[in-house]
Amino acid sequence: MDFKRYLITAALPYANGPVHIGHLAGCYLPADIYVRYLRAQKRDVKFVCGSDEHGVPITIRAMKEGIAPQDVVDKYNKIIKDSFAEMGISFDIYSRTSNKIHHETSQAFFTKLYNDGVFEERESEQYYDEAKGIFLADRYIVGTCPVCGNENAYGDQCEKCGSTLSPEQLINPRSALSSAVPVKRKTKHWYFPLDKYEGWLKEWIVEGKKDQWKPNVYGQCKSWIDSGLQPRAMTRDSNWGVPVPLPDADGKVLYVWFDAPIGYISATKELTNQWADYWCKEDTKLVHFIGKDNIVFHCIIFPAMLKAHGNFVLPESVPANEFLNIEGEKVSTSRNWAVWVDEYVKDFPDQQDVLRYVLCANAPETKDNDFTWKDFQDRVNNELSAILGNFENRAFVLMHKLCKGRVPTLHADAMNDMDRALIEDIKSAKTKVETCLENYKFRDGLYEVIDLARKGNKYLQENAPWSLAKTPELQLENQQRIDICLHLCLQLNANLAILLNPFLPFTANKMCKKMKVVERMLDWENAGRIDLLKTNYPLLAPELLFRKIEDTEVAAQMEKLKNNLVKSAAQKMENTTEPVKAEAAPAEAPSKKAEITYDDFAKIDLRVGTIVKAEKVEKADKLLKLELDMGTEIRTVVSGIAMHFKPEDIVGKQVTVVANLAPRKMRGIESNGMILMAQNADGRLIFVSPLETADNGSEVK
Repeated sequence: MDFKRYLITAALPYANGPVHIGHLAGCYLPADIYVRYLRAQKRDVKFVCGSDEHGVPITIRAMKEGIAPQDVVDKYNKIIKDSFAEMGISFDIYSRTSNKIHHETSQAFFTKLYNDGVFEERESEQYYDEAKGIFLADRYIVGTCPVCGNENAYGDQCEKCGSTLSPEQLINPRSALSSAVPVKRKTKHWYFPLDKYEGWLKEWIVEGKKDQWKPNVYGQCKSWIDSGLQPRAMTRDSNWGVPVPLPDADGKVLYVWFDAPIGYISATKELTNQWADYWCKEDTKLVHFIGKDNIVFHCIIFPAMLKAHGNFVLPESVPANEFLNIEGEKVSTSRNWAVWVDEYVKDFPDQQDVLRYVLCANAPETKDNDFTWKDFQDRVNNELSAILGNFENRAFVLMHKLCKGRVPTLHADAMNDMDRALIEDIKSAKTKVETCLENYKFRDGLYEVIDLARKGNKYLQENAPWSLAKTPELQLENQQRIDICLHLCLQLNANLAILLNPFLPFTANKMCKKMKVVERMLDWENAGRIDLLKTNYPLLAPELLFRKIEDTEVAAQMEKLKNNLVKSAAQKMENTTEPVKAEAAPAEAPSKKAEITYDDFAKIDLRVGTIVKAEKVEKADKLLKLELDMGTEIRTVVSGIAMHFKPEDIVGKQVTVVANLAPRKMRGIESNGMILMAQNADGRLIFVSPLETADNGSEVK
């Protein structure tokens, strides 16, 4: 279908804390890249987002800080909104679900479904905290995840493995407010009959989106539908949220996952009187940018709500990303293990684009990826600066030195095959980047831009205009060749600015100013042209686009991460009477364990084995399945080292194995032993291996 307009949404962040770089990489940066590309193509597009200011995370934060929920959302709405603006996330509107227009819109949506007889009114038993005297929303209940074993999973979702849960599925559930074991009491709620839409969802998604949606999105949806859908309560017992608009619903609010996605609609209403064009006309392309933990809500529950209401368009695509880890560990807001955006912009002023570059180049588009400060430094210094920045600067320096600071003449009739090949590279780069962006492959698109700069460097090096001008006489003889080379390099620079603009808008604007052109040149239709800069036009003096990231800056950020862990652990100990496991990287030697006798040690059978095969365990981020050659047998051992080692890097490694450990099943795999590891003060694991090669099966004494 040819779409007349585009409506792009990015997941509404909870206003219970700042946003971190995992949020940026997950949905906000790719959404912004896509929107900037659409705008450059002069398409009719609206980009909406806003703070999700209801739900349990808000009230939990309010209790922790000893303030009212409204104070919490006011505080963090500003921090989040400012962080997005600092990073160039160009929303057309950043709204709030606490706004009056949102309350009215979501209540009207609920009333329409209620009047149409969609809801099922049920009296059911819900978890209740007797110590606090209140019903517990799903997020007020924590327990052990039945999928991955995370002991702090929520009653609606495990943030470690991403599984969607219900409180009944949790093992050993407890109240997040008092740690008391919750009991069940009767309460009345209104349920959305998701099961009645199972057939439609199967046709729309399983049959209709197989070749259109990303495999991770399609796979999660299909798995959910194949497992059978159940009615879900669309109301909750609470005093914080959008009140249920019924006379017999005192003390009840709309379920946050009912009212939050309606926030996209209310934000569009707030933005424009023509909001219905973007939500109700079939020639609108609706795209939701989210993280993988929100797939079910945006692909199954919200579309079913829209279908039940009628008159609304459905999402054409939901290009969800996976998670971004930090230094080999999952982001943890409770442990303060994160790189916060508001802190980054203070520590690295005017360096927004280098972070945008690294997060896009390392985007978790198909699998979880890892952000490290060393990789950040390497990518900025060795890619962004050494390739793109270096080419742009060399072209300007040489133009000022050899062409009097003006765009030289092309001399088209004197071009050679190398020149014509570069022109083709410039034209084809537009098509390559365009194809990537249309298919939400932003990482590949950025690579194509950098690759064009790489080709420019190669062309410049092969032509070596500086060598053609070693003496005034030589320059006079070769000026035509010099002019052609630098003319094409400057035109390539102009094209780089256009292609780079969706990804690195601050840099693209800086390049425009240096070329003394208006931002209108960044329109996508201009990409691929080699007449963007007029002959004899004076350009500004050379100025580096990017600065190098220093070792001291990386060290300071690593120290900040460790200090945040220490502070977080200390705060937990202050706020609870229960013993708290310190989450900080150990600064001192670990405390000694209880003394054992020689006979105790003699019971342990330590053997040497060689890893002959290693592979990731499905749906378990920390586990590797290892096949060990023990001399007389091949033994399977499951080891929690996946966050530290790649499977292909450890095949052939000799290790020390506890060979007589009782078998234990882990994620359905029987593990027969344990490999010994040492842990450095920085948390890095090291194999305990023989100094010299030993026979497999040799006893370690």
